[in-house]
Amino acid sequence: MNLLLTEDQLSIQESVADLCSQYDEDYWKECDRTLAYPEAFVDALAKAGWLSMLIPEEYGGGGGNVMDAAVVLETINRSGGSGVPAHAQMYTMGTILRHGNEEQKKRLLPRIATNEIRLQAFGVTEADAGSETTKIRTFARRDGDEYVVNGSKMWTSRFQHSDYLLLLCRTSKFEDVEKKTDGLSILLVDIKEAGDAIKVRPIRTMTAHETNELVIENLRVPVENRIGEEGKGFRYILSGLNVERVLVASECLGDGYWFINKATQYANERVVFGRPIGANQGVAFPLARAYADLEAATLMRNKAAALYDAGGNPGFEANAAKLLASTATWAAANATMDTFGGYGLAVEFGIERKFREARLPMVAPINNNLILAYIGQHALGLPKSY
Repeated sequence: MNLLLTEDQLSIQESVADLCSQYDEDYWKECDRTLAYPEAFVDALAKAGWLSMLIPEEYGGGGGNVMDAAVVLETINRSGGSGVPAHAQMYTMGTILRHGNEEQKKRLLPRIATNEIRLQAFGVTEADAGSETTKIRTFARRDGDEYVVNGSKMWTSRFQHSDYLLLLCRTSKFEDVEKKTDGLSILLVDIKEAGDAIKVRPIRTMTAHETNELVIENLRVPVENRIGEEGKGFRYILSGLNVERVLVASECLGDGYWFINKATQYANERVVFGRPIGANQGVAFPLARAYADLEAATLMRNKAAALYDAGGNPGFEANAAKLLASTATWAAANATMDTFGGYGLAVEFGIERKFREARLPMVAPINNNLILAYIGQHALGLPKSY
């Protein structure tokens, strides 16, 4: 198993870094200040073909693998930007790629590849269900050739910048199924056609991470827009989680290395009491430890991606990669804030923006405690805790 980047992946890294250089710190600070979606950046990524990396060439995509996509997202965050507005389309469209029928693939994937349409919104979580996905209440009732959908969703990000929404809902009530994971289906919703049937309430967060609450009332969705079999949606969701974990871990790693680069540069330049502050072990040791942890997390991310690209199902590796990358990056963020001291709180240095962003992956898209519970049960054979 080769855990190092290939020549092609190094070329991807260089090309993405060159694109990112056109969107400097001032661009990202302004997006953060105004809570604006980085439309120009995402559009540039899409036009360059980076958002369609995982779409096969036969549908007009890049034909890349998960490791290629991981390199793209890590590079974005290493540059000081954010891959969060971009990553969803990479794994969201995978649901269509893996479980959609040929008509759906031919109709949608080429248009996604050319940036004609975007599929960035994914409606799964609900206020009452939280991480207990099987308890969602949004219900799709069959009415001839359509489903009539009623319910609500929380933390549905990028809705305003997406043409389609992948919506997880119940097509059989929880109390009517033998297995709690049965009776869930995925519908592809044309947002423009939905109109007023979906009401949107933006949720302001501590970062410029556009996310929303959706209220769905009598939304009609053609049965032909169902992805895969009725009632099998939960397993379709699970099949994409390993990719999601790898991609989120990659963004974390990019942030972590960005922090280390900023902190070491500052620690070498900042002179107090006649010597660079980096000579002090209180500054150097936390940075060194965070860097070592980032390197270890990188190896786990690479292993997870390699196993997936080889046709495996790396549940432990993908979850561990997200766990290790997020915690290593949070350590790097804290060490960097300590290194900069009061200057780290100043907006002009950019540290406080990234510091806020680095906290998110500890709890989303899955809380690290749930990852530990998964590892305890599935890797160690301990009793199920949830």
